[in-house]
Amino acid sequence: MPMYSLILRSASHFLLPLLLLFSIFLLLRGHNEPGGGFIGGLVASAAIALYLFSMDVKAARQVLHIDPRELLGWGLTLAVLSGVPAVFWHQPFFTAQWLTLELPALGEVKLSTVLLFDIGVYMVVIGSVLTVLLALADADDARH
Repeated sequence: MPMYSLILRSASHFLLPLLLLFSIFLLLRGHNEPGGGFIGGLVASAAIALYLFSMDVKAARQVLHIDPRELLGWGLTLAVLSGVPAVFWHQPFFTAQWLTLELPALGEVKLSTVLLFDIGVYMVVIGSVLTVLLALADADDARH
């Protein structure tokens, strides 16, 4: 059951995009410093949970744009597939692989399978946390 607080509704509209941007920041900086897919996914889940508490289940699902169970499945698939490239170079599964590209506007850009794994974990955490929260919210709505 949503809380009907004008302050909470107003704050959640401003905090949602900021928290989502912060979660992406945490996701991308997690290779060299504290952060990564897990904590970034928790912050993104908290942002959508805040929106859920201030609005309702339908509004939270519209913000998410995808069923959280699908997000969980795609994230798990991406995380597992990030280990496959190492096999092609005759290395153990999940050995980190790096690709360096020279882009005219950006200079040297490094891509890695570690980032793909972190993005997969990010999606799994968001999907699993929001699956539970939305199921509980749906059950509460059905009860009232």
